[in-house]
Amino acid sequence: MNNIIKEITPLTHKDCFSIFSREKKSFDFPVHFHEEFELNLIINGAGAKRIVGDHEEEISDIELVLVGPNLSHGWQTYHCKSDSVTEVTIQWHKNLFEDRFLKKNQMILLREMLERSARGILFSEDTAVALSAQLMALNDLKGFTAVMELINILHELSIAENARTLSRVALDNNQILNPNSRRIDKAFEYMNANYQKQITLKELAQLISMTDVSFSRFISKRTGNTFVDTLNEIRLAHATRMLIETNMPIADISVNCGFNNISNFNRIFKKKKFCTPKEFRENFCGTSVFI
Repeated sequence: MNNIIKEITPLTHKDCFSIFSREKKSFDFPVHFHEEFELNLIINGAGAKRIVGDHEEEISDIELVLVGPNLSHGWQTYHCKSDSVTEVTIQWHKNLFEDRFLKKNQMILLREMLERSARGILFSEDTAVALSAQLMALNDLKGFTAVMELINILHELSIAENARTLSRVALDNNQILNPNSRRIDKAFEYMNANYQKQITLKELAQLISMTDVSFSRFISKRTGNTFVDTLNEIRLAHATRMLIETNMPIADISVNCGFNNISNFNRIFKKKKFCTPKEFRENFCGTSVFI
């Protein structure tokens, strides 16, 4: 677990899903997990290594993988020699489809696929090729139309043949770190709703009825990070979204995300993202859409 990080995605409770597409030369994001479902299409990435749960495998030229909430996953450059890899990543909340909806007769195959994704699902190359154009075209759709197209794509995947389960076991990293997650979820919800403000350890401790010292130990044990590092991760998730979606000056983004000064923001951003906010914005090549 020490080498696996929990990612706080920029997806907010008001979004249905996000789609991020880009061209890149290498796979440099570490193995990670997050609360959201993720559907990942990779084209021209032959030789890269796929890691999903306890599974590792070298990939072919095109692949499409569905990863369930809190399942560790990542891709590494490994033997990949391509200098132009296309990657399309779609993420949606784990409660986008309510349980009562998924229990309807017509939703049986979709429900089974989402449940199976707890171990990761690799779809056949034929399926990846057949749906690649639809996945990339999601960037151009808006609102309700985009949501309906995502549902249509998920339906097509649920009836696709020759899909393969990847991890031998379902590894819920959030439960490994957070066996009693109700309190930590409440703390995360508060930080996500108030990240622009100055938040103290004391007010969060009071929120979940703990002493300051107990809460400090509690959040470190449950997340692997200190309170300050956890809050900064949440603020950085919102900051990266602003850097991608807006032309807002970096100093204003810093203030709007709760950092006390631009120097501190730059330092923390570079430590976590391995580049400055300015470099991130300049080097960003791709599109990110939130529906």
